[in-house]
Amino acid sequence: MKALVLTGVKQFEIQDLPTPEIKPDEVLVNTAYAGVCGTDHDLYAGRPGSAAAVPPIVLGHENSGVVAAVGAAVTNVKPGDRVAVDPNIYCGQCDYCLTQRPELCDHLSAVGVTRDGGLAEQFTAPASVVYKLPDNVSLKDAAAIEPISCAAHGVDLLKLRPYQKALVIGDGFMGQLFAQIVQAYGVHQVDLAGIFDEKLKRNQELFGVKNVYNTTRESIPAESYDVIIEAVGLPSTQAQAVAAARKGAQVLMFGVGPQEAHFEMNTYDIYKKQLTIQGSFINPLTFKDAISLLESGKMNVAPLISHELGLEEVQDFLDGRIKGVSKAVVKVGA
Repeated sequence: MKALVLTGVKQFEIQDLPTPEIKPDEVLVNTAYAGVCGTDHDLYAGRPGSAAAVPPIVLGHENSGVVAAVGAAVTNVKPGDRVAVDPNIYCGQCDYCLTQRPELCDHLSAVGVTRDGGLAEQFTAPASVVYKLPDNVSLKDAAAIEPISCAAHGVDLLKLRPYQKALVIGDGFMGQLFAQIVQAYGVHQVDLAGIFDEKLKRNQELFGVKNVYNTTRESIPAESYDVIIEAVGLPSTQAQAVAAARKGAQVLMFGVGPQEAHFEMNTYDIYKKQLTIQGSFINPLTFKDAISLLESGKMNVAPLISHELGLEEVQDFLDGRIKGVSKAVVKVGA
């Protein structure tokens, strides 16, 4: 089978690999689409994602496809089923798994990070992380289920109420997902801050965003929001998120910044405003929610997928030679 193999830092090779063998509890998937995200940029550059990727490895953790074969112990899917795969695999035995916090698992492994993923014509995964797709969810849209599930985990960590005013900072793919999902979870007003006029306008026209702020030329109103979701990961936008918080607000720090980055904040404001500042990591137990959001039509990802790449174009994209990308997916198979 054809696979795009990460062989070193910023080094890819298209190789012919043998078809993976499946264990009794595993599924072999013919890959249809694999999404490319910020984590893949990090892994390509030699930085860790949810875990470290050790070359040679096949990346691709946002995957959809069709079941090719199943192990003897598998009962939840069968050959021919259209599926999406949650990449994250938990040990089930560490303190975090045993206290209902599997995302913090001491022995986390992941398809496309610590084991070969979807930038290959076929890959394997434990049946426990393989989900059958509804008929009305396309394989292309299904490549976005994993990032939707990460956003769903973020909102699960918040206490959302209909009366709240919410602000999403960041008009990248994840920020635009949050602009939809917070509304789907019942918040009556969602505003969006970013740096691209066309993205901001699209979210007003298609996705119900009320107010938008292009932060290259206008300021976000201070102390104005009950919920702020920071989806960039820069010290400047993290400071903006805290500054936008009114009394009693919740700030979700979702954006992944450089490991050495810090931002300054007034600690007295945390006390006086009784702020909640919450981190969010991966997607425990939210994959079914993400599928249902697509199936119900409460989320629409098709307008956000701007580029469909081939395996041979992935390195150009990660090196920044493909411009104007909102979200890229790789069409691996038919």
